[in-house]
Amino acid sequence: MYKKLYISIGLLWGIHHYGQVVLTSPPAPNSEVADPQSIRMLPGFKFNSVNGTFRAYIGTTSPGNPGNTYTPITIDYSANISNTENYIYTRQYLVPTEVSNGSLQQIQSVQFFDGLGRPKQSVSIKSTPTGKDLVTHIPYDGFGRQVDSWLPVPMASQSGNIQTGVEGAVNAYYQSNGINDSFPFSHKNLENSPLDRILSQKNPGADWQNKPVVFGYEANTTGEVTKYTTATSWVDGATSSVLSLSGTYGEAQLYKNTVTDEDNNKTIEFKNGKGQTLLVRKVISASENADTYYVYNEYDQLAFVIPPLASASASVAAAALEHLCYQYKYDGRSRLVEKKLPGKGWEQMVYNKKDQLILYRDTVLKNGIANFTADQSWNFTKYDQFGRVVYTGISRDGTARQNIQTSIDNQASNVSYEARGGSFALSGMNIEYGNVSYPTSIEKILTVSYYDTYPQGAPAVYGTVLGQEVLPQPTQGSNISTKSLPTASYVKNIDNDSWTKAYTYYDKKGRAISTHSVNHLGGYTKTESLLKFSGVPEYTLTEHKRAVDATKVNIKETFEYDHQERLVRHWNEVNGGVKELLAENLYNDLGQVQTKNVGNTTGSPLQSVKYAYNIRGWLTKLNEPSNLQNKLFAYELRYSKPDNQFSGSAKYNGNISQMSWITQSDAVLRNYSYEYDGLNRLKEGRFWDAMNLDRGEYHEKLTYDLNGNIKSLLRRGRQLPGYTAPEVMDDLEYHYENGEQSNKLAYLKEMGTGNALSGYPLSSGSTGSTISYDLNGNMTLQQDKGISIQYNYLNLPGKVSQNAKVTDYIYRADGVKVRKLFGTDTTDYIDGFQYENGTLKFFPTAEGYFNFETGKYVYNYTDHLGNTRLSYFKNGSGAEIIEESNYYPFGLKHEGYNVLSGNPAYKYKYNGKELQESGMYDYGARFYMPDIGRWGVIDPKAEQMRRWSTYNYAFDNPIRFIDPDGRAPVDDHFNKYGKYIGTDKKSTNNVVVHSNSSATKLSQLKGNTGAASLSQLNYNSKGTNKAVSNILAHYAGEKGISGHTGTYSGSRGSALTMANGNIFFNTKALSDGTYDNAYNIKSTLNHEGGKLGHKNENIPANRYTFVDHATVYLNEAKNPDFGKTTQGYRYGQAASFGQRVLNAAEKEASYGADRMNMINEYNEGNTGSVTITPYNGGNNLPTSTTITVSVGNSTYPSNPYEDIKHPQD
Repeated sequence: MYKKLYISIGLLWGIHHYGQVVLTSPPAPNSEVADPQSIRMLPGFKFNSVNGTFRAYIGTTSPGNPGNTYTPITIDYSANISNTENYIYTRQYLVPTEVSNGSLQQIQSVQFFDGLGRPKQSVSIKSTPTGKDLVTHIPYDGFGRQVDSWLPVPMASQSGNIQTGVEGAVNAYYQSNGINDSFPFSHKNLENSPLDRILSQKNPGADWQNKPVVFGYEANTTGEVTKYTTATSWVDGATSSVLSLSGTYGEAQLYKNTVTDEDNNKTIEFKNGKGQTLLVRKVISASENADTYYVYNEYDQLAFVIPPLASASASVAAAALEHLCYQYKYDGRSRLVEKKLPGKGWEQMVYNKKDQLILYRDTVLKNGIANFTADQSWNFTKYDQFGRVVYTGISRDGTARQNIQTSIDNQASNVSYEARGGSFALSGMNIEYGNVSYPTSIEKILTVSYYDTYPQGAPAVYGTVLGQEVLPQPTQGSNISTKSLPTASYVKNIDNDSWTKAYTYYDKKGRAISTHSVNHLGGYTKTESLLKFSGVPEYTLTEHKRAVDATKVNIKETFEYDHQERLVRHWNEVNGGVKELLAENLYNDLGQVQTKNVGNTTGSPLQSVKYAYNIRGWLTKLNEPSNLQNKLFAYELRYSKPDNQFSGSAKYNGNISQMSWITQSDAVLRNYSYEYDGLNRLKEGRFWDAMNLDRGEYHEKLTYDLNGNIKSLLRRGRQLPGYTAPEVMDDLEYHYENGEQSNKLAYLKEMGTGNALSGYPLSSGSTGSTISYDLNGNMTLQQDKGISIQYNYLNLPGKVSQNAKVTDYIYRADGVKVRKLFGTDTTDYIDGFQYENGTLKFFPTAEGYFNFETGKYVYNYTDHLGNTRLSYFKNGSGAEIIEESNYYPFGLKHEGYNVLSGNPAYKYKYNGKELQESGMYDYGARFYMPDIGRWGVIDPKAEQMRRWSTYNYAFDNPIRFIDPDGRAPVDDHFNKYGKYIGTDKKSTNNVVVHSNSSATKLSQLKGNTGAASLSQLNYNSKGTNKAVSNILAHYAGEKGISGHTGTYSGSRGSALTMANGNIFFNTKALSDGTYDNAYNIKSTLNHEGGKLGHKNENIPANRYTFVDHATVYLNEAKNPDFGKTTQGYRYGQAASFGQRVLNAAEKEASYGADRMNMINEYNEGNTGSVTITPYNGGNNLPTSTTITVSVGNSTYPSNPYEDIKHPQD
């Protein structure tokens, strides 16, 4: 982190911060300095007009900076929003211009400050659809603390001038406009101490005023926490820890922090003096807790994680370690070299000298996979000199892991990367890289990635794409080129040597404007996009052929935007046919979609879909269930306001208490009410019919063990004619391996009068057959359903046999399914185009799909979970329903009403996933079984959710959460403009940008949304930087930090704060993955703009010290956000803190404080399990001092003293 102070002229040149010109004083009286990029004026720079004049500007050469040429941009100095207020005004043009022009399309904002420099009002000028200002009021209490955070309000535009009467306007707006709430702000109750810790927080909304989130800060009591210890030795070049139980912790030995949510669900976290989390306790009831223990070895490395089901026993036996616990081993450089997940064999890793992972294998790969590779195999990864992955594949080496690692560590020459220029052929592909780094003995290549230039055989580099100049390849003397950009990606099919080759072409701003993908059948999909100045597409052309001799399909998508570039209309044309309206979005003044017109034309849409929200921004209605009119489908979600005629208690923490829906098929209102336990797990989903009677139909009731494995499931169907009660489809009892001490389902037992035909295939009172697994924990045999499964090296099913019917799957090495064979039918999946027996059936659109056989657009009504509920198309002058699907809470489809034939080829149902012949849903990374509510494969990202069963679906709350692809669920989602579209509220904290989607809510995400992390975006694109700036602004708003957030490109630092309060993130740090985690962003914002961050220091530049800067790092580390950041982030921040302490000790002896006190305070007070150990410590730490940083389970190499030139760096 770097803090830089600029004089006011810094406002004129935006975000260039590392200049060719660095000034400590003016060169001479009556002089000037110019630079084409930036000028930095160091603290102490001053100029007195008595001595003459001085001018600094961004422009052409000057005596102070000879040799540079640059055409200056004309700056408009006439903007004068207020003569009486302090403010920062920002203007972002959406169309090209060389001069300041207020009449051009642009995004404008202004922030006003009080006399103490604190933001007091933020105005987004004329940003609403009706041209109003969107105004945010920022008040303070008597101690200068921002305890109330007000929601924004649209007000008649004052052309950027400060708005008056904002509080009254906010109250009036939210008491009308369909929201009808009198509490449009959140309120924090702060501790009366210098720490200002939050004691409670009330969220916006009248219903939440008596339902605050409560925070508690205590110490443990005697016997409250079990004490686990380890005895660690070195075996085969790695740590080997033995777990022991050593009683309990004594009183006040641990920090105890409690968070109680709005529904009184408690989470208690215990940490030791090193900041290491030892226990996370989830309170289920007054007599039952779910405890997850974290156990560290003698080197402060995480050695064991003991989930709740294992920790509930008096001791952890060897079998429990095998079935339930996470185990880790490290080498002498603190690198994770072996790990074991619950119910899975050991996994091994090998690294090169740069600590890059080059070999990985699990137990199955080690033992060999039939028709793929023999035993002793490894999955390898090779890199180029810049650390970019260039190719991956399979190699075989019978040498033990530790011996391979030792050999690599002892290599005389550090040959650790591959360069372009070499060439070899393998797996049916010519590889244009060398083969000098380990391993050189390669069995097969799986993927190849090219950068900088295009490989041989690539389609010709176009001169222009839709009139846009294409970025050329690097040539001698060229100023701009594809240097540093990914150009091509080759991926092999797992089962054969067929490849998919994808190429990307860019405009001169580095924005992708064309792609060309050659599929494994020899066909291709080519896209071309005409981009606007801001980076959003005006239209996109897609040209597709399944194979060389296949019929070509042409698609044109056209996009229209409003004055703030919100997507307004999305049009589609197929093969030059009639232009079809996919969607027309109409927004309210808060930017939420209020109406979406779908299908046909704007003047006569097939459906006009209405949306409603509560004051928290949660979706409450899609259309009006009580007044369907000409709508085909409507539903309502209730949270804190359940309908009293149904059962179900109010929920305040985001859980849904009730759902009602109705369709035009029979105009019958149907309802579900939901109940949850203290872990937010769904206990019961009760169905209510049109007469508001609970007859027990379509009912699901569940119980769980401490890990979230289902223990029992009661499911009822419909009430058949002549019967007095609905049929009991299933009354299942679940039994697990190792005497119920495992996540692996061993068998099921039908306890009641279950219907083996309509439910799970067990007859009344019968016990099911044993379920089998392979060494990776993949379910291989489920005899009750006649299913056996064979898996590939990605743990994806390659062959599924069910009662003599066989389904074969073919995947690419990146896990993408390209073909399915079932009996005599072949389904091809090619870039979203779906074929059956060589005939194109359909391809997805933003609102459903295009039926290629009938030539009709089919539109889907989806619910908040992305479930396909109703499909329709244009028939004559109106809309005709072709299929309706309604679901049990865990995904099984309702039967017995509104049965329509639908489209047999289109099987995308629950969560929008494809239903397989086996009755499972294909989520991409795993198959889901809705009849028993479980996955059949261990979660590939299980370590991000270690307190849950590795087979658990959606945290046992499928009403609120979705699992996008079967991997670890992601967290915050943003569309391609950087607009926040929702969170699945899960624990991974990833930031996901859907770069191909303009969706405004999660349920709208369909097909290839271009889901990417921030590090995967192209920061040479202006559109990317604009979108990422919006994402950063979202998190700044969450933290209550006002002012502009943006990006900059510089050689040093990951973020900085300017003198005007604006905060910028370095695109280098964004690209390297530093900010793929939401809490890394939040912690950086705390550092830069928080109450105790740079923005609020108010220290004169000439008095700024290393101690001051170290204090900012210290305050950041004490914030709870820091404890949720990634391990690498915590290490980097701790090391930076330590260096500033060392520099203070060397250069600021006059302050006289013992610098060790700061290090001790950091070790004791940080929330991220960080320990800093200095060597040669003392009052006057010498320059020979080194510091070692330990973060949780890892100790990093020592850091020597770094001479930092200025405290603000």
